[in-house]
Amino acid sequence: MSVPAAYLGIVLIWSTTPLAIQWSTQGAGFAFAVFARMLIGVIVAALLLLIWRIRLPLHARARRAYLVGGLGLFGAMALTYWGARQVHSGLVSVLFGLSPLVAAILAALFLGEKSITPLRIIGMLLGAAGLAVIFVHGGNPGGEMAIAGLLALLAAVFIYSGSLVWLKRIGDDSPPLATTVGSLTVALPLFGGLWLLTDGSLPAQLPMRSAAAIAYLGVFGSVIGFALYYYVIKHLDTARVALITLITPVLALLLGHFLNGEAVSLRLWLGTGLILLGLVVHQLVMLRDLCRWQKS
Repeated sequence: MSVPAAYLGIVLIWSTTPLAIQWSTQGAGFAFAVFARMLIGVIVAALLLLIWRIRLPLHARARRAYLVGGLGLFGAMALTYWGARQVHSGLVSVLFGLSPLVAAILAALFLGEKSITPLRIIGMLLGAAGLAVIFVHGGNPGGEMAIAGLLALLAAVFIYSGSLVWLKRIGDDSPPLATTVGSLTVALPLFGGLWLLTDGSLPAQLPMRSAAAIAYLGVFGSVIGFALYYYVIKHLDTARVALITLITPVLALLLGHFLNGEAVSLRLWLGTGLILLGLVVHQLVMLRDLCRWQKS
C-alpha cells in the first residue's frame, strides 16, 4: 500500500467516524451500538492475526498494555457514544482534536517530558478559548442535553489521552495489531456489561443505516483505521501525521452539515477555528521543520 493512500484512508475514516457513531445509535441504543462495534472489531482483528501469523505476546509488559489500552478504550468510547447522541457529530471530531494538547500536559506531568513551551502554552490557551466559545454556544450544538454531551466528550478526550500517555510509559513493543486485539479483548466484557446494565435487549428492528454504521465502525473504525495509522507513523515524520488532526474536524463538520442536516453556525465555526489555530501553534515547531524539509 502506498503511503499517500494510507494517509487519505486515515483522514476519511477519522472524518466519517463521528457521523457513523451517531447513526449507529439511532434505533439501537448507545450501549448496544458500541458493544456490537467492539465485538466485530475483536473478530476481524483476531482473524487478521491468524492470517498474518502475528503472535499475541503475553509477557507482563504486554498484559499491562492490554489492560491500560482496554480500560482507556472502554472509558473513552462509552462516554463518546453517549455524548455523541447529544451534540452535532462534527463536534466529536473537534473536541478529540484537543487530544494532542491534553496529551502534552499529561506527558509533562507524569512522564517528565519537557513538552510545555511558551508556544505550546499559547496553543493550549487558544484551544481553551475555542472550547469556551463552543460551551457558550449553549444548546444549539445539539439538543437540551448538549452541555452534558460536551462534558462527556471532554472526559472521553482526557481518558483517551491519559491512556496513550500511560501506554507510552509502559513502553510495550508488541505488534500494533496484537495490542489492538489485546485491548479490545479486555474492553469487550466491559462493553457487554454496560449493555446489560443499561438495556440488555436486542433491538426489535435495527435500521439499515444503523446496522451499516456499526459494521463500518467495527471493521474500519476499530481495526483498519488503527492499522493504517500505525503504518503511516512508520513512514512519515510526526509533523505530517499531526496534520490529520487539523483536517478531520473541518471535514467532520461539513459531513454532518451535508449528510445529517446539522446547522453549523458562525460561532461554532469560530470555536472550531480557535481550537485548530491552537493546534497549529502547538505543533508549530514540527510544522516549521516540515516546511524546511520540503524546501530543501
